[in-house]
Amino acid sequence: MDPAELLEHVVRAAVARGASDVRLKVPSPPLVRVNRHLEHLDAPALTPDQTEAILALMMASLPNAAKQIEFERRGEVDFAFTRREVGRFRINAFRQRGSISIVMRVVPYGVRALAELNLPPIVAELAELESGLILVCGPASSGTTTTMAAMVDHVNRTQTRSIVTIEDPIEALHADNLSSIDQREVGLDTPSAADALASILRQDADVVVIGHLGELATAEGALQAAESGALVIAGLTTNDICDALSRIVSFFPVHRQGVARQSLAATLQAGLGMRLVRAPDGTTRNPAAEIIRGTPQVRSAIASADPPELLLELMRAGEAGMQTVEQALSRLVDLEMADTAAAADVRRNGRIARHEVSPTAPR
Repeated sequence: MDPAELLEHVVRAAVARGASDVRLKVPSPPLVRVNRHLEHLDAPALTPDQTEAILALMMASLPNAAKQIEFERRGEVDFAFTRREVGRFRINAFRQRGSISIVMRVVPYGVRALAELNLPPIVAELAELESGLILVCGPASSGTTTTMAAMVDHVNRTQTRSIVTIEDPIEALHADNLSSIDQREVGLDTPSAADALASILRQDADVVVIGHLGELATAEGALQAAESGALVIAGLTTNDICDALSRIVSFFPVHRQGVARQSLAATLQAGLGMRLVRAPDGTTRNPAAEIIRGTPQVRSAIASADPPELLLELMRAGEAGMQTVEQALSRLVDLEMADTAAAADVRRNGRIARHEVSPTAPR
């Protein structure tokens, strides 16, 4: 099977099986991840020439050679690849033991509406806010990207706003509806997220979406945009909301962290901490979302660097739609939208086990 045929076979088989990820690695057959388990595809073991040729085929679809240059310089690269009438894929390619490995995250065509995601109704209200910072965080594969795309789609369908997204790479594709959307990909359309944010206020952006808030310059740009009146929706890979708030402050030098806390406290409108939990049918997963709001008490706790336990107590009290992951899990179990054993596994392996479970909480 030549590389073009092999690539076609792999992407079609992955989509047909409902896979979340594809792994191409020498000298193994292609693997797909279905319901968190790896399965072999019906194909021979890959050779170094095949994975190199497959990567070249996918890169040939990009508008310029920037990603190829990045791969040659760094030995790894992220980009998005579309196979017409099959699907869209987020690609990470890297070198290992002298050959190229490729991991492909399957990105479904289209954008799922917020109502389809079984998220609390308050998430739609958050997307309609005029300004401030909304953090969407969680571990890898916890639904943060899908949630952010659905929030953008909600604004696009219900409001007349200018939206600019900064992503690495672009995953969900949006077409203008009531809003105007510009999607910028790091490495292709802008050198970095920080560079894109440096000029964001001159681009008439009402809503700024940052795929990953991962370093100091990006955090500074996000806070400045929020302080200037834009609504900033930013993703962050952390265990939970409390970790996300601490991570943002930790990006700053020690002598600036006090000011960073004040800025974060002043701009934070809300935070969503995402977890996905297996449904009783065993084939789908539903989100258990902890929610924090920028109430006066929450802003004071952030500015004063109060311990996470205080923020958890404020979330648990439920003011302004706040909730903890434990409360979200309990509701899903009660509604028969979460498997009891799967919910217990989330409790055991998350921050809940350390801080949140009370002696009477279900385990």
